[in-house]
Amino acid sequence: MNDPWKNARRPSARPPRATPLPPREGSGQGGGHGTPPGRGNDELRLYGLNAVLALFERRPQALRKLYLAEALIPRLQPLLKWCVANRVGYRVVEEGDLNKLAATTHHEGVVADVLRAPMLELGAWLDGLPDDKPVLALWLDGVGNPHNFGAILRSAAHFGVAGLLLPPGATLALSGAAARVAEGGAEAVPLVRLPALPEAMAQLRQAGFGLAATLVSGGDNLFATTLPARLVYVMGAEGEGMDRALAQDCDLQVSIPGSGAVESLNVASATAVLLSHWYGHNAM
Repeated sequence: MNDPWKNARRPSARPPRATPLPPREGSGQGGGHGTPPGRGNDELRLYGLNAVLALFERRPQALRKLYLAEALIPRLQPLLKWCVANRVGYRVVEEGDLNKLAATTHHEGVVADVLRAPMLELGAWLDGLPDDKPVLALWLDGVGNPHNFGAILRSAAHFGVAGLLLPPGATLALSGAAARVAEGGAEAVPLVRLPALPEAMAQLRQAGFGLAATLVSGGDNLFATTLPARLVYVMGAEGEGMDRALAQDCDLQVSIPGSGAVESLNVASATAVLLSHWYGHNAM
């Protein structure tokens, strides 16, 4: 097995290294969307500067290993000192090693192995919401592309979305690619596992939420629709759109009007428009 660390530089002007790390291979082929060999589903290989810094700010105890380029040592001094104090191993490595570890060149000089944030159950998430403030959530019905997922997370964090709701059986999970695109947003928005559809809708309505299906066409004009202060937008899949039966079960069906020059917005762009419209009426 090739040793990815054999050419690593270890400059003297840096904090003392914590417990040494064993040599590791890169995480396989492709864009870093899957679980690399040797790590379970409870761990995630995170990369991208803002993604790693957001994890350090909100969940430093989730950090298991850190790999970084020499140029980032000054920027990451607080994180490196925390690693030393808490005996979390890190290595300063070459660009090529980071490419292998992240399985992409889009790592921005830092890669980390971290524990995933636990997914919440719907009841526990509802219990933790404020009673006296507007609340916005997203129900993702079939969104699968990691870059779209990351862009949705970034918009959701920007507009203060309280949670991303995933139906039972959904295979969508946070990946390194999604977390990098989210630019730290993945740490700000919890993922919530829904029960079966009728029970999920009943619990949400009992908690005061209205459900708005988002349709490419055929729904009410979003900008002429009064939206409730406690709202769940239900988003469909990238290609097929929303399940029609689910859309009919929602309290509202809305569409984003446009010039008609293109058929529609993609799901990530549409999400940003939807969230900004609600936010403008409820959080200003």
